[in-house]
Amino acid sequence: MEEHTTASRMTVGAEGGADVTKGVWPTQPRPLSHDRVTLVVDGTHFVVDPAVFTTYPDTVLGRMFGRARQHSITRPNAKGEYEIAEGIGASIFRVILDFYRVGMMHCPEGVSLAELREACDYLCINFDYSTVRCRDLSALLHELSNDGARRQFEVFLEDLLVPVMVCSAQEGERESHIVVLTDYDTVDWDLDHPPPMGEENSQIIYSAKLYRFFKFIENRDVAKTVLKERGLKNIRIGIEGYPTCKEKVKRRPGGKSEVIYRFVQRPFLALSWEKEEGKSRHVDFQCVRSRSVPNLITALGEGPNRATPTPQVDELDRLNGPAPPALHQ
Repeated sequence: MEEHTTASRMTVGAEGGADVTKGVWPTQPRPLSHDRVTLVVDGTHFVVDPAVFTTYPDTVLGRMFGRARQHSITRPNAKGEYEIAEGIGASIFRVILDFYRVGMMHCPEGVSLAELREACDYLCINFDYSTVRCRDLSALLHELSNDGARRQFEVFLEDLLVPVMVCSAQEGERESHIVVLTDYDTVDWDLDHPPPMGEENSQIIYSAKLYRFFKFIENRDVAKTVLKERGLKNIRIGIEGYPTCKEKVKRRPGGKSEVIYRFVQRPFLALSWEKEEGKSRHVDFQCVRSRSVPNLITALGEGPNRATPTPQVDELDRLNGPAPPALHQ
């Protein structure tokens, strides 16, 4: 792939559609074969042999320039060049070309690994340790952990969380507040003196694996993304104190007892699937009946209409209607 290497050198520093051939090509360039194509990425021109893409036919470039070319993906411009990979920088694309050349992408210093990851997703290139090497090992492991966290949470969602949400939905609820306890946690509340914090409305899942998963804030961010993609709303994931068992009972004056509970810090997940959440919290004043009395005569039971009670009216109707009759002395 000498030609590919030459093309990469050719485009170094060429941005914004500049004349990338000026001062870079040798004075007597070797003529290109007829099957060469020019790819324009971020204003930079890459001249490559399209046969290199056929090694990976399931990628976007493999489908574009393989044996059965899918020109519907992109068409050459008036100069016969292919403008591809919109949003991908030239330095990122240069690393991707190494994948087609040697089967491995070496991410150099100064190149964002997150941007390389996005480009691989866009071009349908497998991104894992078998295809990527990076000097910044922390950044590489972070990206790989995001992949693993997404796959793991989708399993947790189907096996543990969805059944709990279904139980809530079958009872007419439209939201869930789920607390994740470890396998060795024990909840022992005093039935006569439960915790006065509304925990009785929480649903409990005993799972040491899910507890450990939510311990990392990056995993909680991945979980939020997955839940949003599944159409859920008002998602909150964090750590909160949860009462497990009573530690002691205090006697108050008058014979009243106060139970002191032991709290443990455990992950929680709160979410909603309500469609009309805005309307549920909106008071329709036209449906609120007025409790005020229209006039004092009716209140005293006097006047010709004392036997016929005055019907209640909507509050807004009273505001928009005529003023009540004045009292006669």
